[in-house]
Amino acid sequence: MKGRGLPLHARVRRELEARIQDGRWGPGTRIPTESELGEQFGVSRITVQRALRDLADTGMVVRYRRRGTFVAHTAGEHNLLRATGLLVSGPEMHGDHRVINAQVLPAGQAALELPGLSGDEAVVQVERHKLSADGTRVVIAELAVLPFRVAPDLLDQPLVTTTTHLYLRDRGVELGRSRLYVEPYALDDAHAETFGLPAGTPVFRWLRITWATDGEVVELFRAILPADSSRFYVESSLSGPPS
Repeated sequence: MKGRGLPLHARVRRELEARIQDGRWGPGTRIPTESELGEQFGVSRITVQRALRDLADTGMVVRYRRRGTFVAHTAGEHNLLRATGLLVSGPEMHGDHRVINAQVLPAGQAALELPGLSGDEAVVQVERHKLSADGTRVVIAELAVLPFRVAPDLLDQPLVTTTTHLYLRDRGVELGRSRLYVEPYALDDAHAETFGLPAGTPVFRWLRITWATDGEVVELFRAILPADSSRFYVESSLSGPPS
């Protein structure tokens, strides 16, 4: 498997993603069983289960009891609630990152302004590109800014796979809520080069604000996504009794 240095389940997940993305496994294809995949990759069944669970969470596969796991007919769709952190138990979206820049700097010099911080207070700024499953193209340009006091060792983490909400929870930060803004945006010159698209191309721009339970903003996150790369959805259960 490719991706040495990544956790085993992430390496398995990335290989399975690549098979779906490059068409080897088309929509509706039944994926080999957990035992077969474990033997194929030389890993435990638990590792395979975690990789498949991550794929199911991101909408790439559908799992049925006693029937098996199948490639979703809408493998390019992603649950928008994952981007707010409400459903995060794995990657917010499939694919790993390429780290463009990661540094500690004064808040006044950061690309995003964290409310409530003085200009000379330290923040951590991480710029990454989310890659397609096969690692050949950029599908999202991400920028995250966090107060240094809540993320002092973020730059020591494996930023290729790290999810900031999970990192903050693991550090004991009590997350209260997050809000995601989605707006149309005309691609600027720098990001046009990143995506290989003409400047001015309509894209989506996300801004996510995350608050701790005490009301402090603990992260600002911006993402730029070409409009033709994915579709996003919100799904709600209507099976419960009316209130």
